[in-house]
Amino acid sequence: MRAYLYLPWVLIGASVALAQGTGHEAFNKPFPPYKVIGNIYFVGTDDLGSFLITTPAGNILINSDFDDTVPQIRASVEKLGFKFSDTKILLGSHAHGDHMEGDARVKEMTGAQVMVMEQDVPAISRMTPGNKPHPIDRVLHDGDEVKLGGATLVAHLTPGHTKGCTTWTMKTEEGGKSYNVVILGSIGVNPGYVLVGNKDYPQIADDYVKGFKVLRSLPCDVFLASHARFYDMHAKYEKLQKGGVGPNPFIDPAGYKAHLDLQEKNFREKLQEQLRAAK
Repeated sequence: MRAYLYLPWVLIGASVALAQGTGHEAFNKPFPPYKVIGNIYFVGTDDLGSFLITTPAGNILINSDFDDTVPQIRASVEKLGFKFSDTKILLGSHAHGDHMEGDARVKEMTGAQVMVMEQDVPAISRMTPGNKPHPIDRVLHDGDEVKLGGATLVAHLTPGHTKGCTTWTMKTEEGGKSYNVVILGSIGVNPGYVLVGNKDYPQIADDYVKGFKVLRSLPCDVFLASHARFYDMHAKYEKLQKGGVGPNPFIDPAGYKAHLDLQEKNFREKLQEQLRAAK
């Protein structure tokens, strides 16, 4: 059994699953790849959000997921008619195994440039499946732009869930209209997170507050995220497959706000609970 506890202050979702005896195989349950909107395609699993951004100069992949998820991502990319070898840039949501453990394998298979938010570099560097060093070709900072083939993605530091949790924004076009896309890293408080008196991450609560502030400032038409459940992917996918005259179901600014409201409520309740316990 692998260890997925990369930082002493974090229990990632996969760790919780392992503790419950389900293993991370549940995270790798297959899901059909599909076009989300514009030049954005879903190539992840039943719950892990991996996205392919296509451009004339090659493609950008967001989230490699687990090391053993990578072949599944490759198959999804190819099923959509694209070449996995055309992946030029690999980005990530945050330094947890269920989102970025597969970076080294993707780089081996494609030669993609791996980019990581500065604050997550220490954690990422300790993520070495098969004892393979974790590749980092570019260290990102808050507000940095990643450009390829006319596509521009902006890295927003939205910390708390991890120190370098990254939310990506971009614009895409469909039907003659331009849409603001937000690909949320995560702003959830996992079981086991210590928000008060955390010696390894003293500013964790303040970082969550900063993260919520940044996320609420981002214009959002299309809401996507590192986990499918965050943005109700399954229901939206079913609507997308049915087609019809209505708008693309992934255009959901209200769903984005509702998710932030729910997560902030959960954060503040857990913070108050831990503050009371500390007294």
